Amino acid sequence: MKSLVHPDVLFPPEPGVRSIARALYKTVADLPIVSPHGHTDPRWYALDEPFPDPAQLLIVPDHYIFRMLFSQGVALEDLGVRRQDGSPVEMDGRRIWKRFAENYHLFRGTPTRLWMDYVLSNLFDIEEPLDARTADSSYDRIAEKLRQPEYRPRALFKRFNIEVIATTEGALDDLRWHRMIRDSGWDGRVVTAYRPDAVVDPDFEGFSANLDQLGDISGEDTGSWSGYLAAHRNRRAYFKSFGATSSDHGHATADTANLSPSEASALFDKVRNGTADADGRRLFRAQMLTEMAKMSLDDGLVMQIHPGSWRSHSPSIMARHGRDMGFDIPTRTDYVKALKPLLDAVGLEPNLTVVLFTLDETSYARELAPLAGVYPALRLGPAWWFHDSPEGMRRFREMTTETAGFYNTVGFNDDTRAFPSIPARHDVSRRVDCAFLARLVAEHRLQEEEAFSLARELAYTLAKEAYRL
Repeated sequence: MKSLVHPDVLFPPEPGVRSIARALYKTVADLPIVSPHGHTDPRWYALDEPFPDPAQLLIVPDHYIFRMLFSQGVALEDLGVRRQDGSPVEMDGRRIWKRFAENYHLFRGTPTRLWMDYVLSNLFDIEEPLDARTADSSYDRIAEKLRQPEYRPRALFKRFNIEVIATTEGALDDLRWHRMIRDSGWDGRVVTAYRPDAVVDPDFEGFSANLDQLGDISGEDTGSWSGYLAAHRNRRAYFKSFGATSSDHGHATADTANLSPSEASALFDKVRNGTADADGRRLFRAQMLTEMAKMSLDDGLVMQIHPGSWRSHSPSIMARHGRDMGFDIPTRTDYVKALKPLLDAVGLEPNLTVVLFTLDETSYARELAPLAGVYPALRLGPAWWFHDSPEGMRRFREMTTETAGFYNTVGFNDDTRAFPSIPARHDVSRRVDCAFLARLVAEHRLQEEEAFSLARELAYTLAKEAYRL
């Protein structure tokens, strides 16, 4: 039977270049996975319970999947996506799976199709194309596998050859699941990452109450600027005690500011009492990116900035289903002017690492590569959201390598909530990078031995070193 995944998928069509890509890929295909920016649920590893059913594992948590189906008229409720008001949604996993299978053709040519075919073939030994005809048989096969001990989270962690994975928790999280993982004695390495959006963005829902809670759990006075900063330092140290090596910041823009202490304190007072206008709230977010960078210089956390996303673009979906429902839409993003206050403050520090991501591809060659190619503190993150894809990865390498090189990038980040797609995403990245390196070798722009060294560094070493893992 023909495999769902061709052995030469994503390799160049020219025989000579394809042969080089094959040889490079063979040396990196089975390297351990370093996953420094994940969205998997730490309770999976803490409890190590069987996954409920194929739909709950592969469909319900994955906005890459349900956003496409929704765009074609399938209601999120019919895909099991919870509602904020607790109203009933589809709970029958088989029905959800059948809706997905019946619409699988919608994913032709997309990275989701590549990932899902990889998962079906490599993890569940399914080689029949997924459609309405095979929906029941594929569901039954996956459900049967999920009942087996080797398909529990910790066993899959080992099977996927994950060396380390970082989950992402908000600043107010008590990290109970990470504590349970640590106390269990399991040797799988699952660390957290500090995501303070809820307590640095005045437009975040419940912001004032969030600051009260931040004060309660940190023991600091978040009614004052100095106490507020101390609370962040307290929480960052707490997250570090559970293995955190990075912080993560999802701001609408890359704007930064570097106010004097008195100016920052006065601005905080307005934000805290709810009298700051839109410009003031924007300035506060900008100031906090610089404050977080200064804290990273002190405590060593790698700082990740994910700007340029209009979060929850649809207010109706936000009200019905909450955040992270596939409605985070890219916007044009300025980096040169926006980052200058931060870079003036700490950009020349060689012991600081600030990883920049983007949803605005037009900034790769014009802004990001030149910035990362000169400022010691900056590195480029190659894949996120819409560009976590073969074409996005190719364009990233093509548009940044000439100016920033390879070593001002940080390997691959799998931005996923569906656990089984992690090895699929890393496989795609490794194939794309090997194809890119093979072309450089074929064009005599890179020695073959250099390409073999680079293939390993792009697949494994750069992420591990950049994130201090």
